[in-house]
Amino acid sequence: MKTKPLILCSLFAALMGVGANVSSFLTIGGVPITLQLLFAILAGGVLGSRLGAFSMFAYLFIGLIGAPVFAQFKGGVGSIFSPTFGFIISFIFVSFLVGTCIERWGNNRKTYLFAGVLAILVNYVIGTNYMFAALQWWADAPEGFSYLVAWSWMGAYLPLDIVVCVFAFTLLKRLHHALQPMLVMK
Repeated sequence: MKTKPLILCSLFAALMGVGANVSSFLTIGGVPITLQLLFAILAGGVLGSRLGAFSMFAYLFIGLIGAPVFAQFKGGVGSIFSPTFGFIISFIFVSFLVGTCIERWGNNRKTYLFAGVLAILVNYVIGTNYMFAALQWWADAPEGFSYLVAWSWMGAYLPLDIVVCVFAFTLLKRLHHALQPMLVMK
């Protein structure tokens, strides 16, 4: 890998670490606010599908080897057993799919709308299913916990994730114009 793509991938991996830990300081109505979805979308949109996914994989790897980059300054292999670890895995796919959409259909509102819906859907499907499995198999599920309850919990986060998604694509549109000459990585 050349120097410029490696630096940009490292930058987005570091931004994910920062975005994960914003929740340690910022909550609204008991709902922690993270910027992970924002940075996963931006990584795919700015770096492209392959490099965006690589930067999210680098973030995951850095956290698994013990750096405190996951939410609440956690890290290590034990994080795999956290019910929210599926969301971390999902960011690799979110970044790849957003990058793929933009590579195939260009920078336009229809692409951004489709990629945004896809990003939230993939994030929720992978993350919520992992959370449900974790709470059923190795974590202590609350009394009366069911698959429907797991999905209903996500309803509290959906409005925030929609706002983050809209902000990400608004920012991405501006970044594409400003950074495009610099991002040519051939």
